Amino acid sequence: MKRGRRALITEEDRRLWEQVRRSATPPAKPKPPPAPPVGGFDRKTVTRLSRGTVAIDARIDLHGMTQEAAHHRLLRFLEASRADGGRIVLVITGKGAPAEPGPGGSGRGVLRRAVPEWLRSAPFRLLVSGYENAGRRHGGEGALYVRLRRKGAN
Repeated sequence: MKRGRRALITEEDRRLWEQVRRSATPPAKPKPPPAPPVGGFDRKTVTRLSRGTVAIDARIDLHGMTQEAAHHRLLRFLEASRADGGRIVLVITGKGAPAEPGPGGSGRGVLRRAVPEWLRSAPFRLLVSGYENAGRRHGGEGALYVRLRRKGAN
């Protein structure tokens, strides 16, 4: 073959290449390690917390904060509580006002809905091993008991 000329590909070569191309699968991407699960509390622990027979190590009230401020403050609070050796903390979100009728409602109770989602997200999963709605004496559905992971248990 002369220099500068392209090699000719036969029709059989093209069919073979097309068959190989269609049958090939890309290599599987490695799976990330499983995230630590965030579960609830057992019924006995919730009862003991509600009655006050198990101590709450710290509490934070997120009432009136923007989502951004509440997210930042909650993350810092949980980090500090864990560093201080805390195991169970109370996070008060507030219940929010009843939604207005119609599509979308009034957008009230935003933190009450957002905080559980945050607790399941990556930065919080390293700190939190579980959470559950608080008992009535601690705010009921407007608050959460949060169990912190032990230091070094990531």
